Amino acid sequence: MAYQDLREWISALDKAGELKRIQAEADPILEIAEITDRVSKWGPRGSHGPGGPALLFENIKGHAGAKVLINQFGSERRMRMALDVDSLDEIADRIKYFMDVKSPQGILDKIKMLPMLAEMGKFFPKQVSTGPCKEVIERDNFSLLDFPILQCWPLDGGRFITLPSVITKDPKTGKRNSGTYRLQVYDARSTGMHWQRQKQGAEHYREQMRRAAAAGESNPVSAALDMMARSGGGSRVAEGKQVAGKMEVAVAIGTEPAVMFSSIVPAPPDIEEYLIAGFLRQKPLELVKCETVDLEVPATSEIVLEGYVLLDELRMEGPFGDHTGFYTPEDLYPVFHVTCVTHRKNPIYSTTIVGKPPMEDGYMGKAVERIFLPLMRLTIPEIVDINLPIEGIFHNLMIVSIKKSYPGQARKVMSSIWGLGQAMSTKCILVVDEDVNVQDIGEVTLKVLNNIDPERDIQFVLGPIDSLDHASRLPDYGSKMGVDATRKWPSEGFTRPWPEEIRMDEETKARVTKRWKEFGLG
Repeated sequence: MAYQDLREWISALDKAGELKRIQAEADPILEIAEITDRVSKWGPRGSHGPGGPALLFENIKGHAGAKVLINQFGSERRMRMALDVDSLDEIADRIKYFMDVKSPQGILDKIKMLPMLAEMGKFFPKQVSTGPCKEVIERDNFSLLDFPILQCWPLDGGRFITLPSVITKDPKTGKRNSGTYRLQVYDARSTGMHWQRQKQGAEHYREQMRRAAAAGESNPVSAALDMMARSGGGSRVAEGKQVAGKMEVAVAIGTEPAVMFSSIVPAPPDIEEYLIAGFLRQKPLELVKCETVDLEVPATSEIVLEGYVLLDELRMEGPFGDHTGFYTPEDLYPVFHVTCVTHRKNPIYSTTIVGKPPMEDGYMGKAVERIFLPLMRLTIPEIVDINLPIEGIFHNLMIVSIKKSYPGQARKVMSSIWGLGQAMSTKCILVVDEDVNVQDIGEVTLKVLNNIDPERDIQFVLGPIDSLDHASRLPDYGSKMGVDATRKWPSEGFTRPWPEEIRMDEETKARVTKRWKEFGLG
């Protein structure tokens, strides 16, 4: 079943024993973050197992009547609950089912496809006239500071909205995009807009700038101040301070889990996240028009911020304690100006905290790993499995097992991954043979370190890297490493005999298993 809204999701967590309600007063400045950090790092002996429970703070200092939900996705079980599956592989299998469709060859094939087309039809979002997010509409007397927005770490630049769905529209195609980009609150009505250069929202922004420049509306300096520019300095606007144009933006906070999850997945640019949300929830997502911008938002959102970014305005954003375990330094990003706020009565503020793993975002990332493996296989069919270890924070390390069929195939796989959407930022790729369990880090360590000749099997390339990488020679650009830890073949220039791996024979194993109780070993 699809959760209708965040409140139904909270009730489900409560009923399943996965929610802890906290009624003692808690401060949104650092205190809630410290509590959540401790809970998210509970080990297997914790009362809720790894990840601890979801937390609903019901007594927020300085915000009478407000509630804060955090750590809602912070365990494997809750990620499965959020997507209403017993195993995340169920969603992967569903994706494979639709990918296996072949072009119909005749009338009978077309008839056979009708049930599938009907099923696909229920994924598409539908627009409704109004929804719960319109219960309160504030065009004038509103302030972002009225919401219990957290400051997570001591050196953060301020309070940050950390779990939003930021909605933009492609200026060329009109297709919508929903992405999760942090928003630093500058004052009552403006925030930073931290869309990194490789994100789709940033591409919409750049395209809007290109169109303004082509139409002669934009000062050329504004294009040079694109957020890709990495120069120092404080807040500033392009020379002449002219307003060259703006791009409309909406931000939904507190959506039901499938909608929130769809905003973080690395979807192809041509596929709307609202369609992915419908696929995940097996039910169309209901959307309502915004009040002041030409965008649609999930009708059951707890809070919606409407506004725009100017094309010739950048401001320093950060620092921010990030999921790398380090503070991301200050940098120039666009400014989001809020023109209207709509929300439910007594809205629940949904948020997250990132920092040294394991934390909530790690479980979200592992869900992405399992669900999108079939899509990776579309481009790289020899892939058997992948593992993005939580400690590798998803862009630092990918372990890949492949069915090797020809010499040099491991290096081909590395190059393919570096050319695959957001995977282009992967700093280290380890490629192993299909019989290696990539989910077993001990086995991977044993096989990789035994199978490589470092000079022969490690290669380095230069290219785009994650914006959060603080060790690279330049922001967004640096080196990446691939390790071919597969068995080496004579056709790859390896002339020595490759040794057999130690394994007990099946007859002995079966005999010992049958007699195990005789040995009194438990």
